[in-house]
Amino acid sequence: MKRLSNQEAITLIKTKPLLELSNMATSIKKSLHPKGITTFVVDRNINYTNICWVDCKFCAFYRKINDKDAYILTYEKIDEKIDELLEIGGTQILFQGGVHPKLKIDWYEDLLEHISVKYPTIAIHGFSSIEIDYIAKISRLSYEEVLKRLKAKGLSSIPGAGAEILNDEVRDIIAPKKLDTKDWLRVHEIAHKLNIKSTATQMYGTVETDEQIVEHWDKIRQLQDKTGGFRAFIMWSFQSKNTALIKQFPNIQAQSSNRYLRLLAVARIYFDNIQNIQSSWVTQGSYIGQLALKFGANDLGSTMLEENVVSSAGTTNSMNQQQMIRLIKDIDETPAKRDTAYNILERF
Repeated sequence: MKRLSNQEAITLIKTKPLLELSNMATSIKKSLHPKGITTFVVDRNINYTNICWVDCKFCAFYRKINDKDAYILTYEKIDEKIDELLEIGGTQILFQGGVHPKLKIDWYEDLLEHISVKYPTIAIHGFSSIEIDYIAKISRLSYEEVLKRLKAKGLSSIPGAGAEILNDEVRDIIAPKKLDTKDWLRVHEIAHKLNIKSTATQMYGTVETDEQIVEHWDKIRQLQDKTGGFRAFIMWSFQSKNTALIKQFPNIQAQSSNRYLRLLAVARIYFDNIQNIQSSWVTQGSYIGQLALKFGANDLGSTMLEENVVSSAGTTNSMNQQQMIRLIKDIDETPAKRDTAYNILERF
């Protein structure tokens, strides 16, 4: 199949009937995943701190260092969370926090070493590009040095968080203190060269245009052509409650399920070099999350024993392993538990 151009992707988003997009995306999904297996991972978000100086206007989770409810988790609390995860057969922690203004590389190295030595079966999928960027700055190290040192202490892969929209005009409005597009991409490119795989993400539904959404995809696809380091693409809609951005732009509209499924399907068609597309049931709810499997997604993401960031913005959805298995079987696909690297651990 001929590679979809940016203009063709924009045209599909704007004009193609939703059912036709479903059929197109499903056809591509079946060619990539012919056995009809839909995967999920049993993991837990651990937000090691909510202290952050970056002040993203779309975030309701962060706190300033002197706020009464600001925290840094103790090792004991982190261990307690991992013990709970192991009890339900978990294999991964999504480990990220606010960008703490005072924590340097040695703090992160000590923490990773503690977890990887005590819990050798747990994969640490952690530290988004903005965290890597700031650790490098405050520790006076290069991105490469930071990533090498974190990998040596147990870091397995990095999440795509912090991408939002990879267009600096948009970023300057919604997160003016966050690293720019070029540096987000550079963190991931260096990680890939060090054999640290990552995911690519996108948060839409703020002030961006369709053209800027596709520009974001283009940057991800180009980097994937170069490195092959992205394991999956995940997109979700802006959750506005309790955020500064909705106060600044009160006319921002909540994103419909139709819009989510439309963008997801075109993303599946566009990303001919990314194997896995993840459904964002955390923001869309379990049934739209299930419907996403008919619009190109082949992975339901995480059972997410704990989630704090999206819930801070007023959206709370939860799902356990049995619910995921049932939703997948409902559409006549085979549920399978996977690990961080998308290796299948168990089929149901």
